Formats: sequence, structure tokens, C-alpha cells
Amino acid sequence: MNDTGSAMTCAENLLVCGFCTATSEDILIKNAERTIDLTSQLVKITHRLTLSNTGKSSVKSFSFPIDPKAQEKLSYFKAQLADGKESSGELKTEFSTVKGILTYKITLSSSLEPGQIVKVLVGTVFTHHLSPHPKEITQKEKQLVQYRGNAYIYTPYKVTTQTTKVLLSSSTVESYTKVKPSSQSDSTITYGPYENVAPLSEEGIIIHYENNTPFLSVGHLLRHIEVSHWGNIAVEETLDVYHGGAKLKGSFSRFEYQREQSGVSSVKSFKTVLPELAADVYYRDEIGNISTSNLRQEDDGDVSLELRPRFPLFGGWKTHYVVGYNLPSFANLFNSGDEFVLQMDLISHIFDHMVVDDALVRIILPEGASNIEVETPYAVTRLPDSLHFTYLDVKGRPVVEIAAKNLVENHIQPFKLRYTFSRIVMLQEPFLCVLAFFLLFLTFIIYARLDFSITKDETCDNRSRAAVMVEHIRNHYLKRSTLFQAFETQVTKLKSSRDINAFQAAAKNITSDLRAQMLDLPSSLKSESPQLNDRVTELQKQDKAYRDFQSTHAQLVERLVSGKINKAQFVDAEALLTKKRDELVEKLNHLINTL
Repeated sequence: MNDTGSAMTCAENLLVCGFCTATSEDILIKNAERTIDLTSQLVKITHRLTLSNTGKSSVKSFSFPIDPKAQEKLSYFKAQLADGKESSGELKTEFSTVKGILTYKITLSSSLEPGQIVKVLVGTVFTHHLSPHPKEITQKEKQLVQYRGNAYIYTPYKVTTQTTKVLLSSSTVESYTKVKPSSQSDSTITYGPYENVAPLSEEGIIIHYENNTPFLSVGHLLRHIEVSHWGNIAVEETLDVYHGGAKLKGSFSRFEYQREQSGVSSVKSFKTVLPELAADVYYRDEIGNISTSNLRQEDDGDVSLELRPRFPLFGGWKTHYVVGYNLPSFANLFNSGDEFVLQMDLISHIFDHMVVDDALVRIILPEGASNIEVETPYAVTRLPDSLHFTYLDVKGRPVVEIAAKNLVENHIQPFKLRYTFSRIVMLQEPFLCVLAFFLLFLTFIIYARLDFSITKDETCDNRSRAAVMVEHIRNHYLKRSTLFQAFETQVTKLKSSRDINAFQAAAKNITSDLRAQMLDLPSSLKSESPQLNDRVTELQKQDKAYRDFQSTHAQLVERLVSGKINKAQFVDAEALLTKKRDELVEKLNHLINTL
């Protein structure tokens, strides 16, 4: 076709695209193949361009404007060499907005000399570009959506030949705009080939087709990454997920849903892919743990978590849940001395063909981290750093916050966060634990030994005085028992020596010591501790009985020595006294032990 479409004048077009004013006359797109993938909720457009330099000077870059009707929905842009002969194939891009049109400047890896050609692959991803039509459907109806676009590639350069293929999720097509030549084959619609298309040509097309794929989007994603130098990285994601497809009209019947397998556009479950070393995975919502989830290891090593909400999600419905797991730090944290680098994906895979409207990533570093630098794979907004306080923190842990909008799976790329951290700071928490236990024990010691009561406790004081008195009585009778034993030793010695005078002299001294060892009890003992007073009175009674026994025994031995009784009489009398002595000793010991 010649000069196809309702094209703007070249002068107007060149003014609109600020980046292309210097090179638009030198570049010709000899062939353009465009593929529009509409098989999911995303619109993925791939342009395979063959550029030719028809000018007299070399060209280093070219421009790629985004259709003004769709530029606000653009999520991802990438350009690379189509043949892939360069080291990575990816080309440097930068964008600006001129007169309201978003335009990317793509810099070639090497200058394009006059007469040369280069093949470039440009990929774009758009979100929320498909609109449900009708906007409301019943539980049994299938979901129909509309795509509005341009039959021609929106470019500031003349295109010699171009072809567009539209891939649909179903062969059921209600209608589509026909721009000759165009055709449909099963689930593919082909526009073109068109020849000699003028710059920035426009011909609106509308494709109305069936699309029952999950229209799940994440309204808000809060991703916490907490780094611990004790060998663990804790990740927790809080998500608000909603179904962006056609809203459910009427009430929901679970009976029909299970019996007829209706609600083909609803979402029963979806799969989240976690890192290979993820452990201690949990999945819960505001009610608690959701036990309908399944966790398994895939063949490629990744951990697959199948999430099944408590209810199927229809259009306009939403759910809120939390997913968390732990990672070993050796897989993502690297260091050289006190310089550390954390390398992780900025966002993770949530579900296939995902859309994240708003994301906030909070990276919590160990307390004492400094000189923090962040390197991201694409443009994001870094918010002011803050502090996070948890167990055993003194100054708080630095928190790096990164915000981003309109993200898709292509944005699952690693970031690098560099910081300085001294290993000696790791001893702070164990030291605080030791100090805390030391202060705790010291407090108990002080509390146990001091009396902090405001009023005087008479009962406690009486009990304390009674305890002191018991100890005093026991010590007193320990000394008296020593004297009793010394007296019995003298009696035994008298049997063998038969020296009555020496015995009487020694016995007199011992008796004098016993009298000096008389127990002096306070007069208040009877009122303060009546039970103790009774036992002490009984103890004194038995003590007197024991002294009487010793006097009787000594007199019996003296009579034996002086010949007043014979040995047989002595033996019979001493046997009776010995039995009495044993009874008295048993009573004394019992009374002393039970004071």
C-alpha cells in the first residue's frame, strides 16, 4: 500500500519526537514485524525492526515513541539486537516526554554507517490495557474483553513493509476491525503486510474476544527483607490482590459453582514461585493460617507454593494475605572484610502474568550498618531511610525503603545493596543478654536481703526472734552435752583408779561449769512463741533429770569403791540406771531436733 492510514504531516511528526529530529530523514525501516500477545491480562508487543541508514552520515541512535493512547499503561520497555551477536545484545535506552509523547532514545552498540542495516528487537509490556466488555457478567457467562490499538507501528520513520500478528487466548472472536489486508486464522489475527507506511500513521483497531485467563492484580505489595548476620534473611510479603476482570453480576452460588464448574473467569488458585533455598514457609490471612496451600520442589530447583484463597475470586473481588519464608544468608549476602553486598530480587514471582500496581520494599539491615548504597536494575523511587527497633536494639536498625509502580514479571531482577558493617558489633546482643541476666540476678539478691516493707510485721519479727532463740538453745545444749560427757568420763575413771578425792575434785569443777551454763530465756518468749516455750520448758525438765541421773550414778560408783556394796549389787543397780540414761538421751535429742 502507498502512504497508508491517516498520517500527520512529516513536519508535525518530527517536531513531536524530540529525539528523532536529527536522524528521521536518514533512517528507513525496511521491514517491521510486530507481534501483539493478548493471551493473558497483559499486552505484550514485540517489534522486530530492520533499520537502514539511507543518509550520508553515520547514525548512533534512533527513537521509539509510545502510542499516546497507551503510554500511561506502559510497564516495561527493552531493546536489544535481534541477531544477538553482541556480548549481551541489550541496548542502552533513555526516555523523555516531548509535548506529551513518551519517547525512548535507543543507542546502538556501534554506529550505523550509510548503506548499512541493523536488526533490532524492541519489546514492550502494557498493563490494564484490556477492558472487560461487558463490564459485568453472571456466574455462568464467559468473559469478553476489548483491545484498542493501532493497525500500524507508531514510529517517526517511514516503513517499507510491516506486518502485525495478534495472538489471542481463544479462537472465539466477537468482532475485530478489518484494515485490508487482514485475516483471522484460529486464535491469530494478521494485519498486513502494509507497504510504504508514512511516519506516525494511525488506524484504530478494536478486537473483541473471549479471554478467561486470570485477571489478577496486586493493588499493594509490602515486601520486608530483614538481614541478619547470624546466617538468616527473613522475607515477608503482605499483598492486597484483586480480580480486575468483568465484575460478577448477581449473587454467587457455590452449589452451581461446584456442580456445573461455572465461573470460568474466576480464580480458584494460583502458584507463587519461591527461591530454591526457601524454608519455614507460611501463608496466612487475617483469620489465621490457610491450610489449603501446597508446597513442593520443582524439577528446576525452585520452590512452588500453590495458594488457594478461602473463596474463589470473581471480578471486583479481592483478598488479603501474607507469605513469608527464610533464606540462608550465604546465598544472597557477600562480603570482603567489613564491606557487604546484598543481592536479591527486588520483587518475587507472585503468580503468572502478574501486575503489581504499587510496591514498597523495606530492607532492614543490622544495627550498626553504614555507608549504604543501592543499585537497582530499573528506575525506582528511594524513600528516606528510617529506623526499625526490635529485640536488643539500642540505636535501631537502618531501613532502606524503595517504592515502585506498575510492575510485571519482567521486573523480577536483582538489586545490589552495599553497606559497611563491623563484625565486632555482632557481640552487642550476646553482651546485652549477659548483662540483662546479671542485673536480674543482682536484683533478686538485693530484694531477698533487704526489707522494703513500710509497716512493721510483728508476726515476721516474732518468727525471726524465735529462729534466733532456737539456734541459741541448740548451741547451749551442745556445750552442756560436752560437760555431761566429761562427767561420765570421770565416773568411768573412778571405777579403775578408785581415787575418790580426785573424782570429787573433778566433779566439783564440772558441776560448777554446768551451773554457769544455765539457760537464760527472755520473759516474752511465752507470749511470742508459746509452742517453743513449752518445748524449752520440757527440755529443761529432762536436762534436770539427766543431771539427777549422773549424781545417782556417781554415788553408786563411790559406794562400790568404798566397799559399801558388792559388785553384783552394783551391776544390777547400774543396769537400771543405764536404761534410764538411754531414755533420757533419746528424749533430749528429740526435743532439740524438733525445736
